[in-house]
Amino acid sequence: MQVKKLTPVLFVKRIEPCLDFWERRLGFTRVAEVPEEDHLGFVLLIRDGIEVMYQTWSSVAADIPPLGLEAPSGRQFLYIEVDELAGFETALRGVDYVMPKRKTFYGATEVIVREPAGNVVAFSQMGRD
Repeated sequence: MQVKKLTPVLFVKRIEPCLDFWERRLGFTRVAEVPEEDHLGFVLLIRDGIEVMYQTWSSVAADIPPLGLEAPSGRQFLYIEVDELAGFETALRGVDYVMPKRKTFYGATEVIVREPAGNVVAFSQMGRD
């Protein structure tokens, strides 16, 4: 058994408020989207082989009915390892920080922020100051 990749799907009320965070600030590219009435129901964003997907609560309810009631109740936590933290810190100016820059016991330097839908995103640089 081999795991090929992991792509988080973040369930949100609305996708549009999250796009600036990923596209403009972090340089991700929107490669797929599915409209839902007057807004987006799904989007796939990619950068450097990393993928993140967003799906609206209503889209989840229509697509996977058993998750319809669960989707609005949860928040997710993404942990992204980066090669150079400084550039991400610059890109994240003005974003709601959960944890400012810190050095961890496992040798990482990290910053942890909250993206516009309330999900937590940690950016981690391993082994360097």
